[in-house]
Amino acid sequence: MRSVLQRMARAGHAPLHTRSPQDARVAYQAGADVLEVPKAVLARVEDLHIPARDGHALPARLYAPSTVAGLPLLLYMHGGGFTIGNIATHDILCRELARLSGCMVVSLDYRLAPEHRFPTASNDAWDALAWLAAHAGELGADPARLAVGGDSAGGTLAAVNAILARDAGLPLALQLLFYPGCAAHQDTPSHTTFAHGLVLEEPAISWFFGNYVHSRAEREDWRFAPLHAPDVDGVAPAWVGLAECDPLVDEGVDYADKLRLAGVPVDLEIYRGVTHEFIKMGRAIPEARQAHADAARALRGAFGMPS
Repeated sequence: MRSVLQRMARAGHAPLHTRSPQDARVAYQAGADVLEVPKAVLARVEDLHIPARDGHALPARLYAPSTVAGLPLLLYMHGGGFTIGNIATHDILCRELARLSGCMVVSLDYRLAPEHRFPTASNDAWDALAWLAAHAGELGADPARLAVGGDSAGGTLAAVNAILARDAGLPLALQLLFYPGCAAHQDTPSHTTFAHGLVLEEPAISWFFGNYVHSRAEREDWRFAPLHAPDVDGVAPAWVGLAECDPLVDEGVDYADKLRLAGVPVDLEIYRGVTHEFIKMGRAIPEARQAHADAARALRGAFGMPS
């Protein structure tokens, strides 16, 4: 991990938060695959569109390791602080999750800030899940075996989807959360300890959230901060994978605790010595490959598939 950080520093790229959102997206995509594992070849990779509530057609990409009908389905939301990231930046990760788990994965291009501010991303994620639940059979998936997942901001969206699914009576097998954002304000000890020099820095977090939410009051909304949800009783079981050296690690633990206190089964893994974004560094960081395998095992278990 230290070697990766040193190489990033030597590259001398301007930090994302010093760029315009458009330039930051280009820069993030340009570096997205540099440390990834090899790109898996799958039996099915198909682009599709999912209608949002306002009629917007949300791009999505379907990954399936086989053409067998009735595969379980994971809806995946990419990270990027609600401002950057897309299907392409998380293509290899979604391929790995499909390959290792045997599940179908649908990766969603929800709309990004600042062009589309809170709660657009959250609404898009829910609209996609509701549509997939209704149309899973047409895609060759099993509508009775659905899960949500995501990393960072995408983990926030997945956690919110799990609460909305409970409220709508839509059963989910699992919520798969890689270092999700869960808190309204960046005031946990890990936000201070890991504020600088470890991939996700404090100025970047403030920049991302400044693009997404209009006000301090919006941060209190549980669709931005799932820790503020009135209750999480009866939401889907959770697999939570955190990075030890990450500003978000404390709030991830806090959310796992909130779920456990509500009686929700939680499998919590903290990967030692790694930073935010590590799951996209599988060529350099063994813990990334371990996290992929652990997440896939959690999906198979939740879906009742052979281990």
